[in-house]
Amino acid sequence: MFVMGLTGNISCGKSSVSKMLASRGAIIVDADLLSREIYEYDDVLEEMKLSFPEALVNGKVDRRVLAGIVFSDKARIEDLNRISHKKIYELVCQSLERNRDRDLVVIDAALLLEAKFDSLADKVVLVYCNEKVQLDRLMKRDSISSEDALKRIRSQMSQEDKKKMADYLIDNSGDLEMLENEVEKLIKEIRKWKCEGEIKE
Repeated sequence: MFVMGLTGNISCGKSSVSKMLASRGAIIVDADLLSREIYEYDDVLEEMKLSFPEALVNGKVDRRVLAGIVFSDKARIEDLNRISHKKIYELVCQSLERNRDRDLVVIDAALLLEAKFDSLADKVVLVYCNEKVQLDRLMKRDSISSEDALKRIRSQMSQEDKKKMADYLIDNSGDLEMLENEVEKLIKEIRKWKCEGEIKE
């Protein structure tokens, strides 16, 4: 099993790359999807009641309310990450164990580096794009103002810092056709990595 960590900041196109890899046979462990499911677990819900009581509506975590709280307060983001990363890591490990006999498994996670999930991967791939393109995409995707979009972008580790920590970079500042070409190059690189035997036991 070759495990690849795939990450990228908001609206940089990580999910598009993930879909393209899935269409080529990769097993995707979607940590961002798992992050939406963790609030169904009793242990997480108890911690949320203590740390984010204002985000609970009828005993359930309202993710929209929670987003409004954390995107405007860095300290609250750290509180949320402390709760969520532990559970997501546990679930990712379980998924990797279930897929041990598969050829290529991709951990798809926006916070792969921040949460130290890269420790589970043989290689880390970062999808990045021009900052103006990122801002425009985010405003259009979520129908938000440039001010709100910038808040969300700035709540994440910078793309430049992530580039220094990645093994491979994909520039997604262009169109989908260009991205398909970049993914084809990545597939060739993965084959090289596997031949070199740089795979975690």
